[in-house]
Amino acid sequence: MPTGPAAEADSALRRELHFFTLYRLLEAALLTFLLFGPIRNYISEPRDEGIAKATAIIYLFVALGLFLIRKKGDLRLQAVAGIAVDLFFGLLAVYALPGARAGIALMLMFNVGAAALLLPTRFGLGIAAVSAAGLLAEYFWSTTIGDGSTRGIGEPLMFATGYIAIATLTSVLGRQMRDSVDLAARRGADAASLAEVNELIIRRLRTGVLLVDHRGQLRLANEAAMMLLSDTSDHPGEGRDLHLAAPALAKRLKAWREHGRADDTPLQLAPDLPEVVPRFTRLRAGSDQVLIFLDDTSIVSRQAESMTLATLGRFSASLAHEIRNPLAAINYAVQLLEESKDLPTADLRLLEIVRQQGQRMNGIVENVLGLARREPAKPEHVELMAFTRRFVEDYATSHPLEHDTLRATGKPTAVNTLVDPRQLHQTLTALVYNALTYGRMPGQPARVSVHVAVDASGAPTIDVLDRGPGVPDSVVSQLFRPFFTTSGHGTGLGLYIARELCRANQASLEYVSMPGGGACFRIGLSAPSPLMGGSA
Repeated sequence: MPTGPAAEADSALRRELHFFTLYRLLEAALLTFLLFGPIRNYISEPRDEGIAKATAIIYLFVALGLFLIRKKGDLRLQAVAGIAVDLFFGLLAVYALPGARAGIALMLMFNVGAAALLLPTRFGLGIAAVSAAGLLAEYFWSTTIGDGSTRGIGEPLMFATGYIAIATLTSVLGRQMRDSVDLAARRGADAASLAEVNELIIRRLRTGVLLVDHRGQLRLANEAAMMLLSDTSDHPGEGRDLHLAAPALAKRLKAWREHGRADDTPLQLAPDLPEVVPRFTRLRAGSDQVLIFLDDTSIVSRQAESMTLATLGRFSASLAHEIRNPLAAINYAVQLLEESKDLPTADLRLLEIVRQQGQRMNGIVENVLGLARREPAKPEHVELMAFTRRFVEDYATSHPLEHDTLRATGKPTAVNTLVDPRQLHQTLTALVYNALTYGRMPGQPARVSVHVAVDASGAPTIDVLDRGPGVPDSVVSQLFRPFFTTSGHGTGLGLYIARELCRANQASLEYVSMPGGGACFRIGLSAPSPLMGGSA
């Protein structure tokens, strides 16, 4: 069954077919009434009464059948079959009832016009030509057999011309009607589709949208607004009273209606939900319906944070470029000093430390530049147990621990993974620094361990554990947010950069709470490839 614009056009043409079949039924009934009704004596004698009566009765039943099946089957086929029936029985009636031939021919003109309205132009004109030929054939046949009439050829010629003219006119009108119906149906479908798209866009907007009438009833609310109102009903927002759903918002709306000024102070519509800033506007000029837009302050904050991070990235890249120049000069000076033969052994060891830390700083600068440019990591095959032992030794050498302890732990078997060693070194440096700084009980030295293990899925992990007070539950969700810090001297970027470096290596960094106290930051690395060496 056709759908959309095609269905609309088909429905319109079937309405026309309904009136066409009804008119045919009226014709057949009138012809039957003339032959069998009380006015039978007032019409001239039929040329052949048997043919006339049979024609009237059969035409009536056929017309009734076509009327009953008008809603089924192919519309074009029904129109062609109907006009064929009309012409056949009509021409028989013209032949059998010479006294009523003009009236019957006139009535057939409307059948021809209706058929041309429903059918394409070539079919409509063809039917008109057949009708005209039939009238002329009937005229010549009657003249040949000598029916005694005095009519001339002008009458059938005028009717034939009339058939062709009415068929041409109604065919043009039918084509325009079908085009108009089709265009209207397409426009209606486009409008309905556009309305659905608009509704979907409104419902999926991250900004809450409410439509409130003059009585304070909610007429429309999108998904974001319902989340901000904490509404989980089956018909969200429909028919609810704004005073009951959000009293503070209803108070703001009332003040705006009275004074025309909006209060930009954020408000919280429900517990445990973010604050919003409401904006009001009338649906139309002079309308009592008001659109309320609820701007989530957390989204605005994240957008501002993203802009800040983008600015920070550009600043970091610029700063890293500036650091590289003096760093290169320091490394060059160290190389020249190491070539001196007059330096004692102790000074040479100090120069080696300076050179190592210069190289490490240069690696950090490169990582910051790569993070700012969003460059991919350069992974290598790394054996984690040996890597963590070297890391602990290097860290203890470059960062005096005094009374604190830092050790590498794990199974003696090899644990392999694919990771950028420089970025992993930088990540561990940030985590160990935090553990040594904040992971200690008051008055006690810090005890930090870097533990290598393999989880249940076979993926390697590195845990940085301390024996300090742990991380309060209230700040766990904000640990990896940029600029978040609980220290007055921190920048709040260490854990953020560490997680970004892990993500660049297809790894994860998360905080794991410890039941016995302390804190654990776990790096989840990719599982080792079968082509790599054995793992634990």
